[in-house]
Amino acid sequence: MSDTSPQGVLVCDKPQGLTSHGVVSRIRRWYGTRKVGHAGTLDPMATGVLVLGLGRGTKLLGYITGVSKTYLATIRLGSATPTDDADSEPDLFAEASALSAVTDTRIAQGVSALTGPIDQVPSAVSAIKVNGQRSYARVRAGEEVELKARRVEISRFSILDTRYSVSEGHIDVDVEVDCSSGTYVRALARDLGGNLGVYGHLTALRRTRVGAFGIDDAVTIPEDLDTAAPALTSLAEVARTLLPSVHVDAGEAKALMQGKTVTTDRSPQESGEVVVICDEELVSIAEVRAGGVLKSQTAFAIDLA
Repeated sequence: MSDTSPQGVLVCDKPQGLTSHGVVSRIRRWYGTRKVGHAGTLDPMATGVLVLGLGRGTKLLGYITGVSKTYLATIRLGSATPTDDADSEPDLFAEASALSAVTDTRIAQGVSALTGPIDQVPSAVSAIKVNGQRSYARVRAGEEVELKARRVEISRFSILDTRYSVSEGHIDVDVEVDCSSGTYVRALARDLGGNLGVYGHLTALRRTRVGAFGIDDAVTIPEDLDTAAPALTSLAEVARTLLPSVHVDAGEAKALMQGKTVTTDRSPQESGEVVVICDEELVSIAEVRAGGVLKSQTAFAIDLA
C-alpha cells in the first residue's frame, strides 16, 4: 500500500520570535503529519530560510545542514550581551574614548581578520552539546561554559552600511556573510567588537540562503493553518542539489533498496556518495565503490509498482 503522507522538502521564511521547533509544530499541523524536521536551527530573534523535511524528506536533513549559508546581519559595536545578541540586555559597555577611536578603516580591518578560514569559539548559549546537555541549558542553569574553538570558513564578510551613533554609545554595522556550516554569526559580532576593543553583539539576523535554497524560494507560514498548504519540493529535486546523481532502472532500484549492490558504468564519479534516481523518484544515497559498484547508504522506500 502506498504511503500517502506528505513526502518532500519545504523552504519557509521563519518569522521573528518563533523557535525553529515552533516552526516544525506549525508545519505538522499545516500538513497533517507528525514526521517533520528542520535543517539548521535559527534563533528566535532571527528570520529567514529554514529548510524542513517531511516524511522521507527528514532523511535528507543531515546533508542539507552541512551546506554553506548566507546571512544579512546588523552588528552593534559598543556593548555586549550574555547571549551575544539582542535576546538579552547589554551588560558590558565600551569606554567612550575607545568607541570614538573606531573608524571605517578599523572596522574593515577587523572584518578582514575574520574572513577566510578562522578558529571560532561558538557562543556559550549555542545548541552545542556539552556532556550530553545543550550548552544554552547549562548557561541558563547558572553554569560557566567554555566551548572549544572550531574551524569554520567565512568566504565573504561584506560591510553594507555603517551608522555612527557614538554619542548614544554605539555603532551599527550592516553586513552580509557567506559561511560554512557551523558558523555562528553572533560570534562574529562578539569577536569583531572584541578585536576593536569596544565589545559587540548582534541586533538583527536574517538567513537568506541555505545551499541551493534562497529566500525567494521560501513560503510564509500563514496564521490561518486552514489555508491550503503548498506543494513540497520533491526528494529527487532536492537531492540533486546536494550530490551528483545516477539514474537506474526499476530492477536496480529494487536491488539497492533490498541492500544489494548494483554495478553500473553510469556513475558520474569513481568514488564517494551519489544520489540514485529511478523515474524521478529518489531511491537512495549510495556509495560508489571500485568498479562502479553502488551500495546504498540511506534508502528511500518508493513504490516501484
